[in-house]
Amino acid sequence: MKAMLDVRRALRPWLQEMDSDSTILLGVSGGADSMALAYGVFHECDEALRPNLIPVVIDHGLQPGSKEVAELVKVRLQEIGFDTVELHSIVVAIRDGMEASARRARFELFSRLIEKYHPKYFLLGHTRDDQAETVLLGLSRGSGTRSLSGMAIRNGAFLRPLLDLTREETRLACVEAEIEIWDDPHNHDPSYARVRARRHVLPIMEAELGPGISAALARSAKILREDADALDSWAEEIYSRVDPADIPVEVIAELPKAVRIRVLRRAIYSLGAPSGSITAEHLAPIEAFITDWRGQGATSLPGGVKVARISGRLSLLRLLPSSEEATE
Repeated sequence: MKAMLDVRRALRPWLQEMDSDSTILLGVSGGADSMALAYGVFHECDEALRPNLIPVVIDHGLQPGSKEVAELVKVRLQEIGFDTVELHSIVVAIRDGMEASARRARFELFSRLIEKYHPKYFLLGHTRDDQAETVLLGLSRGSGTRSLSGMAIRNGAFLRPLLDLTREETRLACVEAEIEIWDDPHNHDPSYARVRARRHVLPIMEAELGPGISAALARSAKILREDADALDSWAEEIYSRVDPADIPVEVIAELPKAVRIRVLRRAIYSLGAPSGSITAEHLAPIEAFITDWRGQGATSLPGGVKVARISGRLSLLRLLPSSEEATE
């Protein structure tokens, strides 16, 4: 049971913090990662606290038979010993690709359950391989430091205790514990960029550059996250001292660009730009207001946000995109 012991060892420091009133939610898809997580947390947790462990199973409704799969996962969790299993069917509105849309719908449900239960943690079964794929996809998009830092072990209530374990280790843990798992067909569909990275790109990198690529990408993510946290903290301190709708250019002109860009993003989002919508291309003309001022006109951004330089200050305002929105 070495692999399962490794899973339990990864969980142990977090579970030691639980008390008799603590609740833990955990996302379970039925795959090896989440089933190893579920089995590990159930058996690592003190028996008196087990009733406070609540798995969350979601039927995304994105493929035939998904409802039956979700119900089977619930049965398997009950066989492990969980008293309560939250099973939900959700509607995924496809806006920006299947993966991103499903993730958005999933986390909206997770947030509602956090409001309902107020858990100490909401456990997720992401592994080191997931982290490596996230970093690699970020590199392919030309993402910044925060995106390349991958997934945090702890982010609010969400906790990913298995980030130092591999996907293969969770599969072995399920074999050792004789846990039946579900292999999602989407994990083999090459139309998804993550699947192509997993099945083609990373193996080629391992073959051509040597073993340990996934571990190296995960280590890089950890280093970049520490850097990003430091830069974000610096930027937040500056941001707290300005009016985001009226920023004196002199206040941010002498800042390192990495910090200045963070202040600008924070201000733009506070005015109503959709989260994640502001790219480096959007910020380039705003940066030029500061470093290459030649009397340029205002620039428009997603969400109806408009930025101009007026009398040595960056003026930000939100324009309602239509008369219909103005009356809502």
